[in-house]
Amino acid sequence: MSQEQIGADQPADDAEGDDVIEDEVEAQKMPLIQHLVELRNRLLWSIGALVVGFVLCYLVAEEMYTFLVQPLADLMEGQPGRRMIYTALHEAFFTQLKVAFFGSVCLTFPIVAGQLWAFVAPGLYKHERRAFLPFLMATPVLFLMGASLVYYLIFPLAWQFFMSFETAGGTGTLAIVMEPKVNEYLALVMKLIFAFGLSFQLPVVLMLMARAGMVSSQGLAAKRKYAVVITFAAAALLTPPDIISQVGLGIPILLLYEISIIGTKLVEKKRAEREASE
Repeated sequence: MSQEQIGADQPADDAEGDDVIEDEVEAQKMPLIQHLVELRNRLLWSIGALVVGFVLCYLVAEEMYTFLVQPLADLMEGQPGRRMIYTALHEAFFTQLKVAFFGSVCLTFPIVAGQLWAFVAPGLYKHERRAFLPFLMATPVLFLMGASLVYYLIFPLAWQFFMSFETAGGTGTLAIVMEPKVNEYLALVMKLIFAFGLSFQLPVVLMLMARAGMVSSQGLAAKRKYAVVITFAAAALLTPPDIISQVGLGIPILLLYEISIIGTKLVEKKRAEREASE
């Protein structure tokens, strides 16, 4: 074969090679586009659920706010003249909007979590889906446990502590009477409910990290003293500056930390058995 023929064939081969590379690149683009479309659909379903939940919760916003105020109302029962106030014209209206949004987030959380699971699950192996599903189901249960703890136990104790600073007026002194604002009360209640609910996710987070090999039961046990310090520091930041709320959040987190160590040991045991069988 002459040099002219070789030189003529090489550009053709290069062109064919470029076409193959372009085809491969285009083939790789399709899954990414499909993933983005799937993500968009899941986000639209989640946002739609939040909007529908917001509308439904706004229709019963007054009843929801009454439920949130009930721990304080029980302490003030039988005391005439007790009230809550708002000082801005729009405060009561925006308070109802916040209550509706808060209720919508709590109500539609299983739907949003389900959409997230539907997006992630196809990319997991079958044994990974079986392992991850119990953690997904435990998340709302643990959040509800944390919210119930703060509502039925911490709120009455904390509100009683804050009410103890009231003083009766006398000669030359003025009375100090608690008249909470609706907006500030709601902000405090929502902050505590979310703080306790999210803190109760500690076992789920640590056990997932253990499955990924990021933490171990020995490491968690060895760092127990650091966990105590970090726990109460976080409780001091997430709760009002009273000892009742801080201890009420710190002690359950420490108990959950110990439960996480036990759960991590079980995860390590199952992983060792699976590796041995493989």
